[in-house]
Amino acid sequence: MKKSFQLIALMAVAMLGACSGEKEQTTAAAVTEEKPKVKLAQVTARPVAQIQEYTATVEAEVKNNIAPSSPVRIDKILVEVGDRVVKGQKLVSMDAANLKQIKFQLDNREIEFKRVDELYKVGGASKSEWDAAKMSLDVMQTSYNNLLENTALVSPINGIVTARNYDNGDMYSGGMPVLVVEQITPVKLMVNVSEGNFTKVKKGDPVSVKVDVYGDEAFEGRVSLVYPTINAATRTFPVEIQLNNRDQKVRPGMFARVTMNYGTQDHVVVPDLAIVKRAGSGDRFVYVYKDGKVSYNKVELGRRMGTEYELLSGVDNGAQVVIAGQNRLADAVEVEVEK
Repeated sequence: MKKSFQLIALMAVAMLGACSGEKEQTTAAAVTEEKPKVKLAQVTARPVAQIQEYTATVEAEVKNNIAPSSPVRIDKILVEVGDRVVKGQKLVSMDAANLKQIKFQLDNREIEFKRVDELYKVGGASKSEWDAAKMSLDVMQTSYNNLLENTALVSPINGIVTARNYDNGDMYSGGMPVLVVEQITPVKLMVNVSEGNFTKVKKGDPVSVKVDVYGDEAFEGRVSLVYPTINAATRTFPVEIQLNNRDQKVRPGMFARVTMNYGTQDHVVVPDLAIVKRAGSGDRFVYVYKDGKVSYNKVELGRRMGTEYELLSGVDNGAQVVIAGQNRLADAVEVEVEK
C-alpha cells in the first residue's frame, strides 16, 4: 500500500512538471507574439534653409509733433486727419497779436539802426553806438523769426496727418501736440534677433514681410540698420527693416510678420509622424531603431516644413526612426518591423 502511494505521488509530480513546462512554453510564445509592431522610415541630412519669423508693429519712418514752442491761442487748423501734406506746407495758424506787436518793434529798430548807420558813416556816431544798435536789431529780428515760426506752423516732412488734438480757438498750453504728421513712404519695423545670428545679418539684406490685414501677400523689405550691441538681459540685438511702401498700403500700427533667411545648413529631416511629445513637458522625442530594439532619443526641433521637421540634434544621419506604433513603445524595447 505504501509503495502504491509513493507511485501515485511520483506520477502527480511528473504531471505537474509537464504542465509547468507547457505553461512556460506558452508564456514564451506569447511574449514572442507580443513584440510591438512598428513602421520605420530612414532619415537623411540635407541642406535646410535657416528661416526665422519675427513679429513686429509697423512704424512711421519719421513722426513729427506739430506744436508751437510757447502757449498761444490757435487761430485756425488748416488740415484734417488723413490729409497728405508736403514739406513746408502751412498746417496751423496761431494767434498773430504778439507777432504784430513784435513786427512793429522790429520796424522801429530797423529805422533806428539805419539812422545810427548813416551817422557812423559820416563820423557822427561811435563804433560802440553802431554795435549796440546792430545787436538790438539782431535780437529783435531773432525774436520775430521765432514767433513767426510759432504763428504759422508748417510741415517739416512729406507725410500724412495722423492725429489732431485741438480745435480752432483752443488755447495751446503744452502737453499734446496740435497735430501729428507721419512719413509713411517708407515705413519701418523693428525686430529683436538672437545673438547667434549676429554675424549673419547685414545692412541691405532682403527680407520678406507679411501684414496680417493683407493675408499671404508678401512685401519686400530690406535691413536698413543693425544695432551694434547685444542686450545682455534678452541676448538679442535690434534690427530695423524698411519697406518702400510706395503705394502706402502698409500703415503705422499694423501687425506684421518678418521672415529672415540666414542661409542653409545640413540637418537631419524626419517625418512629423516620428515626433513624440512627452506628457507633462514640452520635450520632444523620436524612437530610433537599431538591431531589433528602439531607443528613446530626445530631439531639438527646427523648422516645420509641410509634413516634415528639421532636427537640430538628437538623431544621426541615416538612422531609422519609428513612424507608427509608438503608443506601445518604451526605451530599449524589442520590436517587430512591419514591411
